[in-house]
Amino acid sequence: MRLVSFSADDGIVRPGLVVGDEIVDLADAATGLPPTMVALLGLGPDGMARVEAAARTRAARHPIAAVRRHAPVPDPPVILAIGMNYRAHVAEMGREAPEWQYWFNKQRTAISGPGDPIVLPVVSDAVDYEGELALVVGPRCQHIPAARALEVIAGYTIINDVSARDWQWRTPTFTMGKSFDTHAPCGPELVTGDELGDPGRLAVRTWVNDELRQDANTDDLIFGCAEMVEYLTTAFPLEPGTIIATGTPAGVGAGFDPPRFLAPGDTVRIAVEGIGELVNPVVEGRAPEPVGLT
Repeated sequence: MRLVSFSADDGIVRPGLVVGDEIVDLADAATGLPPTMVALLGLGPDGMARVEAAARTRAARHPIAAVRRHAPVPDPPVILAIGMNYRAHVAEMGREAPEWQYWFNKQRTAISGPGDPIVLPVVSDAVDYEGELALVVGPRCQHIPAARALEVIAGYTIINDVSARDWQWRTPTFTMGKSFDTHAPCGPELVTGDELGDPGRLAVRTWVNDELRQDANTDDLIFGCAEMVEYLTTAFPLEPGTIIATGTPAGVGAGFDPPRFLAPGDTVRIAVEGIGELVNPVVEGRAPEPVGLT
């Protein structure tokens, strides 16, 4: 199955199921399903069975071309990302392969969707792209062995781990450099494992404009998808809708000499085999204004 979050004429974001060139509105009362993607994912396998059955109900349908698609999980509880997880990327950055998994957070407020602009903040001149496969957690889970880890993954999507490198490299922790507004584009669809197949054998490619910058396969991952879930859930539970970014391949802008960072007018296109393409334009940011002050 292929799930999306979308909005129609009323502007309300809700979950949907892609059937041909239409989207079944899973928030329609006829489905009996919850109206948000996070709540839906929290239902686990039973919920996914009910989603599949929704295609046979009288729920409203919308032509894909007539709706706006958002990030598949527009309000994730957390975005977790692993660093230095492709062998070739480790080599291009002049590092050694890590012995342990190296994790950091991206603020959930950085999330954006297909077609949304990547805004270059005025305080950074070193904004980079990172095309990645992303895992999305289904039911709340903890202490999951690797042998069963894929059972708690609701589906797979694409994420661009946009990085303000100058901010990232100021401190050993990456949160600031990874969390500027709009710096977590995600989508276009959430593809369930039964449709996608083996997540450890997927082509991952990133273009900036028409230039292919990243061309890899997830078989180059140092730590696989199941290992990531096992490792994370050793320490804490993963909540429904958690997004796990699995690392980026070689070819990031920082890996060139001189570096090739994003500029206004660029377009970043990321393709992951079996999922589709995530495309986002790059725009220049404006001087920020305080929010929340009276």
